[in-house]
Amino acid sequence: MPKKILRRWLPDQHTLHQNRFLRRFAHWFEHPNLWHLNRRSVAGGVAAGMIGGLIPGPLQVITASVLALVFRVNLPVAIFATFYTNPLTIAPIYWLAFLLGSWVTGQDGSATMAQIPSLMDLAFFDWLAAMGAWVQSLGMPLLIGLPLLGLLLAAGSYLLVQLLWRLWVYWAVRKRAKPQRNKI
Repeated sequence: MPKKILRRWLPDQHTLHQNRFLRRFAHWFEHPNLWHLNRRSVAGGVAAGMIGGLIPGPLQVITASVLALVFRVNLPVAIFATFYTNPLTIAPIYWLAFLLGSWVTGQDGSATMAQIPSLMDLAFFDWLAAMGAWVQSLGMPLLIGLPLLGLLLAAGSYLLVQLLWRLWVYWAVRKRAKPQRNKI
């Protein structure tokens, strides 16, 4: 079952109590659903991680942890799931969120995308200021697109994990039910 695989990789509640920085918050993490590996808890943890992963910077893990605490889903899975965003994937994901927001709001995103400042034309610090102004110009489409993409990713990943977990269990039951041939 997926439990055996996940138990090998994920930390447990005892590890949390041993960490000197997290020890004082350990009483918040005592609910058993935060550590159980079942279909609902893991799927919810992945969904919480999908939402948390779209938040920039170090707030990803904090957001996923808060969502896991509120919805009482698997905490380590929620934290681990935030790592789908990284320096290589964040730009395409934000671009997708911008396009989704442009489509929902009806604004044309092509005009904003064409105005990306070029590093060749400007000095580095001038380019940073121009890049900041360009990101601000993304405005409403990005503001609408990010939460919408987060909800879509969360719902999709929740359903996908539910389906894959069921298929894994179905496969394991079928494998056990298959008669074993004795080789002599």
